[in-house]
Amino acid sequence: MSADQMTPAPPVDPPRPPLTRAARRRNRIIALTGLTSVWVLLWGTLSWANVISGLVVAIILLAVFPLPPVTFAGRIHPLPMLHFWLRFLQDLVIASIQIAWLALRPPGKPPFSAIIAVPLRVNTDLNLTLTAEALTLVPGSLILEADRTTGTLFVHVINLRSREEVEEFRREVYALEARIVAALGSPDELRRIRENPPSPLDLEGASR
Repeated sequence: MSADQMTPAPPVDPPRPPLTRAARRRNRIIALTGLTSVWVLLWGTLSWANVISGLVVAIILLAVFPLPPVTFAGRIHPLPMLHFWLRFLQDLVIASIQIAWLALRPPGKPPFSAIIAVPLRVNTDLNLTLTAEALTLVPGSLILEADRTTGTLFVHVINLRSREEVEEFRREVYALEARIVAALGSPDELRRIRENPPSPLDLEGASR
């Protein structure tokens, strides 16, 4: 008997049951809230006009381009959610100041940049999307590609001067993922975050 014949076939995940009406309604509310929040963040001003226009745009987008059904296994945790938003706003301000300094500083060497592959610990569509959106909204980082099969984000980052800074940015991405999962994750996702701390990065293979 050959080695190929002795190797057991990988287990096949059972098909997911269809979403209930309550689950579909909850997913629509989450998608509506997320799209409206992104709209307000893009405008940069929290006002009733921006919130209402964001709701209108989100409703049109969900009606014309309906999202695929994404199972939301967690629930909203208010205190971790507040922590996520406070830290996100802090990162937004700090990154904006850093990018403004790069634009206004005296002429010199151009800033270095890197493309970093970060495999997330919770490989779900929701976590992949929220982490990618949060990274893209912060100046200085941009998602080039998201691999749904492996849950890997490929992030273009500006103004990295050493491999140690590459590793530091990677740790920041994992910290961001942990804050998102703490705010919205299920018990199983929280367990995966706790039991899988970030491993040291293979800088030769993960940045280029």
